[in-house]
Amino acid sequence: MTGDLFARHRAVLPEWLALYYGEPLEITHGERRHVWDSAGNKYLDFFGGILTTMTAHALPEVTKAVSEQAGRIVHSSTLYLNRPMVELAERIAQLSAIPDARVFFTTSGTEANDTALLLATAHRRGNTVLAMRNSYHGRSFASVGVTGNRGWSPTSLSPLQTLYVHGGVRTRGPYAHLDDREFIDACVADLTDLLGHTRDPVALIAEPVQGVGGFTSPPDGLYAAFRAVLRERGVLWIADEVQTGWGRTGDHFWGWQAHARNGPPDIVTFAKGLGNGMSVGGVIARAEIMNCLDANSISTFGGTQITMAAGLANLTHLLENDLQGNARRVGGLLVERLRSAAAGVPHVREVRGRGLMIGVELTRPGTDEADPEAASAVQEEARAGGLLIGRGGGHDTSVLRIAPPLSLTVAEAEEGAAVLERALRGL
Repeated sequence: MTGDLFARHRAVLPEWLALYYGEPLEITHGERRHVWDSAGNKYLDFFGGILTTMTAHALPEVTKAVSEQAGRIVHSSTLYLNRPMVELAERIAQLSAIPDARVFFTTSGTEANDTALLLATAHRRGNTVLAMRNSYHGRSFASVGVTGNRGWSPTSLSPLQTLYVHGGVRTRGPYAHLDDREFIDACVADLTDLLGHTRDPVALIAEPVQGVGGFTSPPDGLYAAFRAVLRERGVLWIADEVQTGWGRTGDHFWGWQAHARNGPPDIVTFAKGLGNGMSVGGVIARAEIMNCLDANSISTFGGTQITMAAGLANLTHLLENDLQGNARRVGGLLVERLRSAAAGVPHVREVRGRGLMIGVELTRPGTDEADPEAASAVQEEARAGGLLIGRGGGHDTSVLRIAPPLSLTVAEAEEGAAVLERALRGL
């Protein structure tokens, strides 16, 4: 039956629409941290629909909120007052730590980043943007234009002039051999030199932890150091929190808070986990930036009642159950368990991560070269053992990405780690 669906998929959908696994998987339903396929096989989900299932599959509070809202009204557009949208915006503005914050809802992280770039270029009246190497910001024309990852950049054309900065990857590149303080100093010097050769950019857009890039990150404080240089020139800081927001990193509610010495970002983008699978994204910005547009604007599907109801219920559940704290505690145990599992496996270059955002980078033994074949083999073997994981990495997608729902239990963390250990040691 899955084979027939795969054939139908290939007949009507684009060739470039990626599917995991040699025999693609049809997921039919889920509960808590598990999902089932069309053949009835059960899997522990360590990827959550690319980090979108943030709290749990079929979370009762979200299911109830969506069902009740659907029975009233599903959608009306932003041309009418929308109580769930206002209520969720109030919660997010308060949580953002951005003074005089305004919130605009979109349908995805891509659209959120596109909007942030629109705001920055309109507010600053320019089109030069700084972005990080190895970054990923979405699939729209503008967001692809600031994506520093060749595997996700299908065109060299862009409405923006993009300049790429060092620092998003701690253990690769020309500064990898330096200690953390020296690393930050070298990246700041590189940024300062770059600014001396170009007109002032409108903004720096950066993921606190690079998601598609393989869960890589700089030392804490790098973006605060960047901000000190950028603020002198009026350059805005856009924090792309599409994958890092809502407590996933455990230590902080927002990823940017690891770089908070010089204050919050000017603009924050979010998506994925807030809707727990519903299509919710958005932008938070200071009022003077958000209100800078001098043309009419609406959103047909951004902030629709049913997605706002889901977001409110999901965010309330996350806060009331301290899922950030759970991510910190269980994630800390999981990353150490995976480091133990990877010890002595020559393919494993590094196990890294914060909270429940963990990457296992694989290379060819005895080299620093990516090993996508090994990553694919581990992913397939994990599936056979009842575990779903993701893939990523700017160096030929050889990083295993692990990002389960934030309600993961200690027992489930151990179960998943045991499956991964068997898969890694089988290479």
